[in-house]
Amino acid sequence: MTDGATQNFVDKWLAVQPQQRIALGFVDPAERDAHVALAALEQELISSAYGIREPQVAAAKLQWWAEELSGAAASGGRHPLTKVLFASPRSQRIPLSLWLAPVLAAMAQLEQGTSSDFVAQLTAARGLHGALAALENAWWFGPDAASEAAARIATHAHLVFALSRLELDAERERLPLPMSRLARHGLSRGQLKEDSPARRDAIRAQLADLANGLREALARVEPVSPFRGLEGRTALSTAHAASKATDPFLELHRRQSRTGPATAFRAWMATRRAARFT
Repeated sequence: MTDGATQNFVDKWLAVQPQQRIALGFVDPAERDAHVALAALEQELISSAYGIREPQVAAAKLQWWAEELSGAAASGGRHPLTKVLFASPRSQRIPLSLWLAPVLAAMAQLEQGTSSDFVAQLTAARGLHGALAALENAWWFGPDAASEAAARIATHAHLVFALSRLELDAERERLPLPMSRLARHGLSRGQLKEDSPARRDAIRAQLADLANGLREALARVEPVSPFRGLEGRTALSTAHAASKATDPFLELHRRQSRTGPATAFRAWMATRRAARFT
């Protein structure tokens, strides 16, 4: 990306998913900027949904995105990312409903509280992340592409990342651990800020469930973009290793920013998988 305004949003995406820097080397250079712009747009919507503490402010920002995406096909867009996206022929084959679905899902879950159990937590998170996966698969593979595997990967990977923010989000309405998990391990909201045997056990149990879900999602024979595939493989490795660690929370943080030969191999595997469906 040569445009500084666009690169700023790409850098924000890479700050959350640093392993994707390696994935960029496996993407067709002729279409790389457009693919990266979509990933950066997804990160902007996620940041609006989770990163703004005042629901009214978040809703206003998401409403702006709804208006921007609604008119971008005709106007070419005002935002640096939409300008790149709607200059690509790929944007023309995607119905407006798929562009708007993530924004509407993000707005619908702004006031959500902590889920009652793990299944309910997956369902709640899937609204936004499933819509993002459907948009992404339509972009990469066509509007009729299956997106169940991508939706599951996106949802589970998000919850792995959310768990790494446990201490920061301990006072927010929506906690990264469901209520049944807290009750089973005798944890109160205030106890989530400090390390304890009970907190470690609860985190391990959550990570084990997330790893199982990621393993099943990655095994499905369906299209998944290279970026999503790498995200899923990284989240699976992180969740599995952290669930076995003495201090799972520390290991979760350590592994989320780690890159190296294993990351390159995962990126290559994700690219090979995507190529089977293009």
